[in-house]
Amino acid sequence: MPDIVDIAVGAGSFNTLVTAVKAANLVDALKSPGPFTVFAPTDEAFAKLPPGTIQTLVQNIPQLTRILMFHVAAGKYTQADLEKLESVASLEGSPIPVKFIDGFEVKNATVVAPDIEADNGVIHVIDNVILMG
Repeated sequence: MPDIVDIAVGAGSFNTLVTAVKAANLVDALKSPGPFTVFAPTDEAFAKLPPGTIQTLVQNIPQLTRILMFHVAAGKYTQADLEKLESVASLEGSPIPVKFIDGFEVKNATVVAPDIEADNGVIHVIDNVILMG
């Protein structure tokens, strides 16, 4: 089974995320055994950010790394696991709020494709980039 990074690369809808992970030097970490739960914004999610945001982040690697780490939790949390929780701790250190009211939401994003199994965890595809705070 492919790992989280290989799935993201192969999907074709996570080009911005893959570029950001490479820029932040997180590829090896996300290829490690984990397991990890990744809330993966699509290219369309990144496109919703204000113009110039991605370029600014690529020039500010510590901030980019923090934002990317906010999209990852240690451990493998399926949708069924997350339904029992109010939040999950991100690798950045801040909690990621989880809600199941009108669908499956994390912070300000809707999960559009849950439970994509990877060799080293699980991916939940989200429609917005989530930010700490």
